[in-house]
Amino acid sequence: MKFEDVKLETKQYSLYYGDFQALRNVDIQIPRNAITAIIGPSGCGKSTFLRTFNRMNDLISGVRVDGEVTIDNNSVFRMDPVELRYCVGMVFQRPNPFPKSIFDNVAYGPRSQGVRDRAELAEIVERSLRGAVVWDEVKDELNKSALALSGGQQQRLCIARALAVEPDVILMDEPASALDPVATLKIEELIQQLKKEYTIIIVTHNMQQAARASDYTAFFMMAEDRAGYLVEHGRTDQIFTNPQEEITERYITGRFG
Repeated sequence: MKFEDVKLETKQYSLYYGDFQALRNVDIQIPRNAITAIIGPSGCGKSTFLRTFNRMNDLISGVRVDGEVTIDNNSVFRMDPVELRYCVGMVFQRPNPFPKSIFDNVAYGPRSQGVRDRAELAEIVERSLRGAVVWDEVKDELNKSALALSGGQQQRLCIARALAVEPDVILMDEPASALDPVATLKIEELIQQLKKEYTIIIVTHNMQQAARASDYTAFFMMAEDRAGYLVEHGRTDQIFTNPQEEITERYITGRFG
């Protein structure tokens, strides 16, 4: 699927862990200010593909890549990885707040970028917590340990921590899989608000969540040699009601073996 306003793109992108090919020849465009869901069975390379965009795979020994990966037409492989990760934030499957106060969790990124003024940090922390729709719940407890928050609050705090460095893109690796249904709904509502300012990619095993929360869906599968590949990519309503590939229909209807 082609777009006029492309934020991220891969061309003939493949990734290897040593001799094992984890991804094969992925061609995809990710549009700006939209939510793209990545779906597919376990082991098909969804999370590996997600980590491509902020080069988190670089941290794994033996990884090598072929093809192109760009953000705003700039190769991510020619960018400084630290700068890239400020631009492309990441929210993980399980909430991972630092063992610090709520304030210090959100201020961590700006401080690492050189912000030292307390008033400026306080402004960033408030703006980020508001952006993650958790400010009203924690504003009177900013010095409290982040570990004392509920799971849903911790995950929204982690989103606020990502927002604090003003990224362009937010990657979410099953951000609600460890949460209860109420907290999950809050995360989904938050993602809808965030797309006004950010480009979002979310990996999910939850078909209902992909259908509810995303604008576009990319379906990945695994070849016989276990290499992940892109089957199809389109508007979420089209993928879920009129997929182009039979294997996509079998997967989203639960008939996939």
